[in-house]
Parts: sequence; structure tokens; C-alpha cells
Amino acid sequence: MNGPLLFNPRFTVIDESPDWIVVDKPAHLLCHPTNPDNPPTMLDGLQGLLAFDLANGATLSIITRLDRDTSGIVLVAKNARTARHFGKVMERGEIGKTYLALVRGWPERDEWTVDAPILRKGEIEPSPIWVKQMVHPVGRACRTGFQVLERRQLQTGEGFALVRCFPLTGRMHQIRVHLAHSGHPVVGDKIYGPDETCYLDFIETGWTEDLAGRLWLDRHALHAHSLTVDDWTWTSPLPPDLAQFLAEGILS
Repeated sequence: MNGPLLFNPRFTVIDESPDWIVVDKPAHLLCHPTNPDNPPTMLDGLQGLLAFDLANGATLSIITRLDRDTSGIVLVAKNARTARHFGKVMERGEIGKTYLALVRGWPERDEWTVDAPILRKGEIEPSPIWVKQMVHPVGRACRTGFQVLERRQLQTGEGFALVRCFPLTGRMHQIRVHLAHSGHPVVGDKIYGPDETCYLDFIETGWTEDLAGRLWLDRHALHAHSLTVDDWTWTSPLPPDLAQFLAEGILS
């Protein structure tokens, strides 16, 4: 593809066929509703965009879901047959994904792999954050590869790096958990960053100058960069907020 086919105030359509649609989701946009009081979601936008398809029997299934603050590529099936096909492809591990992340500090190695099982922290010990995951030997198998692309530093002298991530399994929060486990949490991560109280404070007060000083960005700096399924490959460049943060760092 030479470029986006269609622009929407909340997301961009990268590619589309009669059976699927590929969307570039911005940060802060929910993929789908989680309760009746949710603000508009990506799925709401797709239902409006594909109203004719839906009126003629289409059913939308989000295949590669992203967290609210994660930006990047999302694949959506337009019918049950295609959803089943993509589901089987994922079960067989025949889907390729890469992510880009800005992480705190400078990893010692240019490439490394984390092979460490994870589970929900609340299953084994008290946790004030219900969704928080952690590395633990009784968790589910989880493996992620990492490659450092650039090392930079802020004007304050604190280092950060741009890292390409290769999730080899599909566990909840696995990239963020494995980066934090490596000693390099994702910039802006309220749960796995410098202190989990960032998340609790954000829930209570919203975004504040104090949180900006602790987290550097108002969302975790994780972007779904590429997706390969069957004979198709789609890519999404680093979004403006992350590109600006990277550009303002001092190259090292």
C-alpha cells in the first residue's frame, strides 16, 4: 500500500478487503466498549464507517486487540468465516507482530530474549491493581525478543532507548511485563513503570504535573508497528507523540 486509504478523527484505515479491515489506532482510544458509560470506541467508529456492510450481514470481530494506551495496527474481521480463519492462524502461531517501545534506561545488550512465565499478580498475593501481571514460575509460558534500535537521553541526563519488540506468545501485557522484568520499563507506563502508585494516583486525580515528572509521557510508549498474516504485511510508523519524544532526546 502507498498510504492510508481513509482518515478518521479517531483512527486511520490502512487497508481493507471484503473480509477484513486494518486500522491504525491512536493512543487513548478503547478498541471496544467495556461498560455502558464508555466514551466512543474504535468499534463504534468502525460500525459507523461500515454501516452498509453491517446492514448486509457483516459482523465485526477484533482479531488483534490493543490496550487503550497502546497505539498501532489492529486487524478486524468482517465476517465469522474470516474471524475463524484468523483465530486458527493465531492458534498455530502463524501471525507475525512487532512493536516499538520507548524504554527507560539503556539496555546492556543490543538484543536479548525474555523467556519468563507470567500470571495475574492478584492470584498469588494482594494487589491494588486487578489487571497487573507479574513474572512467576507457575504462570503461563511467555517469551519476547527485544532489539535496541537507538539510545538517547533527556536534557536531564536520564537515558532512554527505542526498542523493537517481538512477542512470541500472546499473554496480557507481556511486552510491558518483560521489559519491566529486564529493568527497562516502558516510558509512561503507569502500572509497570517507576511505581504502581502512578496508576492509582491517575485513577484518583487524572493527569497532573507530578505524574508528568514521574512518567514523562501521559501514556505508555508502546506501538504496534507491523503485522503479518497469510501473505499480507502492514506497517504503521511511530506516532507523532512518540516520534517527538524520541526527536527531543539527545542522540548517544
